[in-house]
Parts: sequence; structure tokens; C-alpha cells
Amino acid sequence: MQGHADRLMAEMTLAEKIGQLNLLAAGEGLTTGAAQATPLAQRLDAGQVGAIFGTKSLASARAMQERALEGSRLKIPLFFAEDVIHGHRTVFPLPVALTCSWDLDLIEDTAAFAAAEAASEGLHQVYAPMIDVSRDPRWGRIAESPGEDPLLAARIAAAATRGFQGTGIAEQARVAACLKHFVAYGAPDSGRDYDNASLSWEDLLAVYLPPFVAGVREGAASVMASFNAVNKLAMHAHEPLIEGWLRGKTGFGGLVVSDYTGVKELTAHGLGPAPVVVARALHAGIDMDMVGEDYLAELPALAEAGIDAPDAGFAMSASDIKALIDRACHRVLSFKDRLGLLEDPFRGIGDTQAPSRLAGRKLARRAAARSAVLLKNDGTLPLGEAARVALVGPFAHDRRNMLGTWSVSGNSDDVVSLSEAVTALTGSEPLTAWGANIVDDDWLTRRLNVHGITVEPDPRSEADLLLEALEQARQADVVVVTVGEAKEHAGESSSSLSPALPPAHHRLVSALKETGKPLVVVVFAGRPLALGAVADKADALLYAWHGGIAGPEGVADLLFGAATPSGRMCVTLPLHPGETPISHAEEPTGRPFPGAFQKFRTGWLDLPDGVTRFPFGFGLGYGDIRYGAPSVSGASAPASDKVLLTLDIENAGDREAVETVQLYASDPVARITRPARFLFDFKQIRLSPGERREVVFEIHAAQFAYPIAPSLETAEWVRDPGLVQLHVGPNSRDTQTVDLTWDS
Repeated sequence: MQGHADRLMAEMTLAEKIGQLNLLAAGEGLTTGAAQATPLAQRLDAGQVGAIFGTKSLASARAMQERALEGSRLKIPLFFAEDVIHGHRTVFPLPVALTCSWDLDLIEDTAAFAAAEAASEGLHQVYAPMIDVSRDPRWGRIAESPGEDPLLAARIAAAATRGFQGTGIAEQARVAACLKHFVAYGAPDSGRDYDNASLSWEDLLAVYLPPFVAGVREGAASVMASFNAVNKLAMHAHEPLIEGWLRGKTGFGGLVVSDYTGVKELTAHGLGPAPVVVARALHAGIDMDMVGEDYLAELPALAEAGIDAPDAGFAMSASDIKALIDRACHRVLSFKDRLGLLEDPFRGIGDTQAPSRLAGRKLARRAAARSAVLLKNDGTLPLGEAARVALVGPFAHDRRNMLGTWSVSGNSDDVVSLSEAVTALTGSEPLTAWGANIVDDDWLTRRLNVHGITVEPDPRSEADLLLEALEQARQADVVVVTVGEAKEHAGESSSSLSPALPPAHHRLVSALKETGKPLVVVVFAGRPLALGAVADKADALLYAWHGGIAGPEGVADLLFGAATPSGRMCVTLPLHPGETPISHAEEPTGRPFPGAFQKFRTGWLDLPDGVTRFPFGFGLGYGDIRYGAPSVSGASAPASDKVLLTLDIENAGDREAVETVQLYASDPVARITRPARFLFDFKQIRLSPGERREVVFEIHAAQFAYPIAPSLETAEWVRDPGLVQLHVGPNSRDTQTVDLTWDS
């Protein structure tokens, strides 16, 4: 039976097909393109738009759809998209923070709520989840990433896709997910945003591609290409990875969209002038051109004459170009068909019911508490509600920074500040003091002024700010000091040479330590920061990230015991800003790093000894968790059998605990150098006081397969018989080891 897309294709002109490949921004004044000023209305009237992103209301979406249908001979509807990175109107914690929950149900729930809010405003597609594995805190977009581990990132990708899409993208309150950014965007040279990635094919297959595999298997309807080049070929022209691997190997059958002007930027990558790069992008499998309008400008002539560019090593006949236009257009129409728009162009743009904002706030508060990571606690936390608290630092009253980067539809007025949250929870207003500005110079003010945002730092001297903070601290029973970075410090185009706490924040913590009062340090940040000596000076240390509209409320819940800490780091906190990139899954060397500098060993001459390290997977709670000795069902097993690893977990404390039991593995003898250990599986359990529970992991030999890849085309996954090691514990460092031998 011929489908809607096939029937339309049979009737469409070339110009109408090309128009479907044009993805434009709503923008102020309804203009399109970074380098063009063509009114959007004119494009809609001419039937030259396939989709629009950035609409801000249901009414504007409906008006644009009506105009598009009037301008389309065949009445082909638009679809509407938006960046919904960590919530829509209800802003949840940053993705890197949400990943620290290790709670896949929570990830699915927040994605589902964001989908419902977005769908209620006429949106059909969201540019999320962002699933770029990143191991470099210098890269600003690590804030949007699922952290450093491919297995954890893959499970996040699957959970978020389920949340966004449900059982079908045409369902009410669901949207199409768009996996981004394909691929290795999180592995740029020197952590510089948009920079290229040169890495082994083995690393690409084993580290950066697994989250995309997981998202595709979960049914993700679309994918966005990344700005970078991978192994010398820009991703928007990377036919071997997009058409070859993504479609050919994983079976992905959905829509591939460019990133913002990504096709146009192929010229700057050195791949040729506009006609050449348009042909290359279309050939690579980029179905829709976002904002640049290069498809619209170049494809008519290319379909007439083809392209022959010997200097770029690229040629294609007119008939081949037409075939590629047909391929891309059919994918666009099929995507719209999956959305139900070819049957009802106003599906999702009628009078829809937005989800309860109160329910969203409750979910956001729970997510904020689950995402924050307790890194240290010398018995100071939880605080008693009667404690006299001095709340010090530039984030005590802050709202704007709590939303974090890429909260395009959020409103900082929805944030309850930490001082307000503490007052509401305890009934007592804390003593407060500014203590320090977020930055030591006018960098932030200058940067924000460029975007029309006014932020006035406290004009007093640092000495005066410190004196006020000390005065308030001396009157308190306990001091809570808030440190970190502004939301503009992390995010797109916000790479940092030195991902560390500002010097003024170090001086503030040091001064408060001298008061002798119990000191709780709360870090609000968008990236993993090197904390230096702060960890040693704090009696309790909470990494709260930028937690969204209810971030401060979640922090208050943790400080006073209304919620139990359960977050675990999804990244390794560097000891020093120069210790990057960094990961728990580092490969062994012939002269391994022993943890402190030794001559003729890997390490850093100028890295101070004795600095506290917080490894991947680390986090504390208020329970007293004890791990029993692990055992396996057999010390050796045929490769066709499964092996069970079993251990008991006990909460010997008097408070409920949520424990994330982590299983790592290593393959000490292989055909290539493999990570010294890698995350293999994890299970999250809730334990009442005094409760003991058996945890069982199921292990299969096939899980130890790894790629051998002289090239992408010749890659094969292999597995070796013999010894493997299993490491189980509360984080990637503090584990117990069991040996297992696979028979051939």
C-alpha cells in the first residue's frame, strides 16, 4: 500500500522537494539565516520551508502552519522544533547533573515532562538528548553531556529517548527525540568548542558511538550532525559515518538534520565553495539544512548540471543529485508522517493541555536533590532545623545562574533562591553575606552586556566583602558557603583554559575556615571544577551543579535531611585544571602513574601531593553502607554460559540510603591495550536503616567484546578467551576484585 510520503513524492516538483529540506529559525522579525534577511513569511508563501525551530507560543506555531499550508500547492505541513536540553518551561538540573543521579527512571520522567510541556506549545521535535561523551572539563558543553563513560551515557540516551517519545512520536504529550551531536563532538582538541577530533577508530567505536547505538535501538526518530571534523573529515560531509555507519550499521531510518549553519560551515572546513559543500552534505546524508538556506540556493542548479570539482576531489551527475534530493525529501515526509502531520497538519497545535506546573516543580526539586553529589561529610550534615546558619557567598540569593546554560525557555523568576528555600524549610531566616563576586574582574559583566543582560557585581572591595562574611559567620552555629561559576562560564562557545574555582572563592573559604565554625561548602557549577584545597578545608562538601528552577530547594532538602544524598559523579573531578582530559577508564602504560610524582613514571612534576581526589562514580549518603565480599557462580565458565556475581549490601546506619552499586571490569591480556578498568554495569537500590539486600549481576562473555579497527570499514568486534577481572564497589576506585576465566 502506498503511503502518504510516496503519494506526495509522486506529485511534487523539484522546487517543492527542495523546499522541504529547508529548516529555518522563527527568530525576531521572522527573518531567516545568519547571513540572510529573507522574511520567513516570504519563504512560507513560496512553499520553501519544511520545518521551523524556535517558536515561542502555540499561537505563533498555528499561525505559521496556516500560512505554510496556504503557500503549499499540496498542503504539506511544517513541523516545529526547539532546544529542550534539560526541560522546557520547567528547567531541570543540567544534563551532566541529572546523569549524576544514575537514576534512569528519573531521567525518563524529566524527559517525559519536558516533552509534555513542549508538545503543549505546538512543538513536534526537540534537539535532545545531547549524548556527547566528554572527558575534558575545559569543554564548555560538558554541561550538557552525560559525562565521561559510554555505558552510562548509553543508558541515559535510551532513558531520555523513551521519555521524549513514549511508544510513538504521534502520541499526545510526546515529541520526536533528536540524538546529538553526531559524533565525537565532546572530544575536541584542547577542549576548544567546535574543534576537530582526531582519535583511533577503536575509541570512536567503543567510547563515542555507543550512546547513539542505544538511542537508535530505543527508536530515536532523528539525529543532528556535529560541527566538528572526525579524523580529518567534517561531520556534515562524513558519508562513511552518517550513511555508512549510522544508517548502514545501526539500521537508523529516521531524519538527519544539520546543526545551525553546519552545511555552510563546510566551506570554512576547507571542503570547497557553496555548490560543492551542498552536494557533499546531501551525499553524506544531511537531510535538512538548518538556517543557512544553502540547499535552497544551490540544489536547483546542481540538479540541472551536476557538479565536477576536481580540486575538491568530488563529482556527481545531475541525475545523482536528483536522486539524493528525492532520498532526503522522502525522509522528511516520512518523519512528518510518523508525527501524524500528513493526516492532521494541526496535530499538537490545537488547544492542548499543559502539564501541571506544580507537578513539574515537585519533579524538578526531587531531580535537584538526586543530582547533587555529597563529596565529603565529617558528621556536619544533615543540619538541625534549629541551627543558626550563616549563608555566605554570591549564590545565596541567586536565581539567574541556577537555570544553567541552554535553558532557552526558562524563566529565572521561577527559581526560589537558597536563602528563601532555607527559610521556608526551617522557619528561620539565615544570616547572609555576599562574601565574594562570582568573578574577580569585569569579564562576566562585559560578556553579559553583549547579550543585553545586566548583572551588577557588588561594588565593595574584596576585603569589605570578606569582613561582612566573617561577621555573619561568627554569629552562626554553622557556615554554609556557596561558591562556583556563572552559567555563562559553561555551555556552547564557553571553553575554559582553567576549569577551577575563582581565586576569590578560595580566599573566602580559607577566611571562613579560620572562624572555627563547622563549614559546609556548596558548589554551583556547570562543569567539573578543580577544587584544590577547598575539599580539605570543608567539613562537608556538596557539588550541586546548576540545578534548575528548584535547584536551591533541592540543596536545602539535602542540607537539612529532608532528602537523602544519592548522587554519584558521572565525571572525574580533576585535582588541577591542567590534569585534563581525565577519565576513570585510562589505559595502562609501561610506567604507570602511582598517584604522586615519581621520576620515570607518568605524572606531573608540579601537582601537589595530598590533594583529595574524587573519582568517577564517587558520592556519599547519610546511611552507613557496607559491602560484603563478592562471589561468582563459577571461577571459570564456557563463553556460552552466563556467570552471576553476587554480594550483600547493608545499610548499618539509622537513615535511609540510596546506593548505586557499580561493577567495573578489566581485560588484562588482549590484542590491543584496553582501559585499566571500564564500567560494566550498575544497580541502584534503596535501603532502609538496618536493611541488607543481595545484589546480583549477570555477566556474559559477549560483553567483553572490543573493536579492532584499522579503518572504519574494516572494523570488527572481537573477544578473547582467558582471564578477566571484575571490580565491584561504590565508585570506580574503592572496589573488591574477583577473577573470572572464560573458556574458549
